[in-house]
Amino acid sequence: MNELWLDEIRWTEEGLVPVIAQQADTGKVVMFAWMNRESVALSQASGYAVYWSRSRQKLWRKGEESGNKQKIVSISVDCDEDVLLLEIEQEGGISCHTGRESCFYRTLEKNVWKENSPVLRDPAEIYKK
Repeated sequence: MNELWLDEIRWTEEGLVPVIAQQADTGKVVMFAWMNRESVALSQASGYAVYWSRSRQKLWRKGEESGNKQKIVSISVDCDEDVLLLEIEQEGGISCHTGRESCFYRTLEKNVWKENSPVLRDPAEIYKK
């Protein structure tokens, strides 16, 4: 399999690249995460987002616990080749572990963070163990 395209990405010293996930139909940014070489290759091959969890130091298949997978429509790299943009179709409509559509659910208003979107599903229901 030809993976020379991975060599064109400018990886951090830790071997990671920052990734923005954007809802393909609305353009709304729903998430920011990191990928390593393996997770980028797996994402491209499977058509579903696979990230690298820095806190757990392991691959993280988006939706593996919640069921809210991210189907990839396209993968783009920025002009500096150091950030990826995933245009995705968010299955289940929830991308955030808080049960919201987007991880960016707080906006700075008069020096106070204000919530700007509702919880669509209680995280306790999503992540039952």
